[in-house]
Amino acid sequence: MLGAHLDSTNLKPHSTTQDIIILCEQAAKYSMAAVCVTPYRLPLAKRILMGSGVKACTVIGFPLGADPAYLKWKQALWALENGADELDMVLNLGALKDRQWSVLKQELAGVMQLKRQFPMVLKAIVETGLLSCSELIEVLQLLEEQEVDYIKTSTGINCRGASLEDIHTICRHRRSQIKIKASGGIRTLDVAQQFIAAGADRIGSSNAAALVEAELEAADCRREG
Repeated sequence: MLGAHLDSTNLKPHSTTQDIIILCEQAAKYSMAAVCVTPYRLPLAKRILMGSGVKACTVIGFPLGADPAYLKWKQALWALENGADELDMVLNLGALKDRQWSVLKQELAGVMQLKRQFPMVLKAIVETGLLSCSELIEVLQLLEEQEVDYIKTSTGINCRGASLEDIHTICRHRRSQIKIKASGGIRTLDVAQQFIAAGADRIGSSNAAALVEAELEAADCRREG
């Protein structure tokens, strides 16, 4: 079922309490993997999702990734102490472009150390639309060295979201069990299924409930046919 692959997302700055309640209730109804919200909305989402099996996720360093490593660590710690099961952290893209790998290692290592205290999942957002193929391969290797759980394609706010070629590149070059979260511009059932078939383990979407409903409708049509 598609729901198990979906991170239902609402990171809009103007989202209301009712928006988040609906997001979480739909995620629970359709047995989605996670709900991803802003840190401010995390405690609310955690409360609504309690007992549902859906993970509570929030973002770190969103949307630019340019925060110092210490601030990312502090934000991650706060999020975990306030109920986050999963963290989607934007990497320092300026440091990546400058090939300052020590900066990236520092911020990743700091957050990964929190796994000693909390059973959390870390997804590193690399913004594939801003990277060359060689940069994507290099940052993938760094994430594997740091044993990060997921490489995530996009924040969804830059030049483009995920592409199938991004997924193919990651699958060709990964050397570990690192998983893939595709996000940014995935709005239809057909496209979501293409990304999963290409190798994406998770799909981040602000249209997640509609994707599941489209899948259920397609299944009903096949049965009737």
